[in-house]
Amino acid sequence: MTEKDGTVETYIQHLNGRVWGLAFGLLSGMALFVATVVLVLKGGDDVGTHLGLLGNFFPFYDVTWFGAFLGFIYAFFVGYITGRAVCIFYNVAARPRG
Repeated sequence: MTEKDGTVETYIQHLNGRVWGLAFGLLSGMALFVATVVLVLKGGDDVGTHLGLLGNFFPFYDVTWFGAFLGFIYAFFVGYITGRAVCIFYNVAARPRG
């Protein structure tokens, strides 16, 4: 099979794991950062009860300004690993057979 025969298999591209990791990492980090900041600015008696439960998985995370930055770092790493995993699984599944 040559690259110029026009079959679908020739058009499947392998994903770049570093780029997908950075994209997922930035997206998840910014999502947690914005969610935390919105709750901090909203204020009130019981700020971010449910979001604060992430402190069970992310040590020292809390719904505060410091927690927003710390949560960004934690979520970035989790998103980066998730993006790399998605890329690896896709590249294995898209590998030409035979």
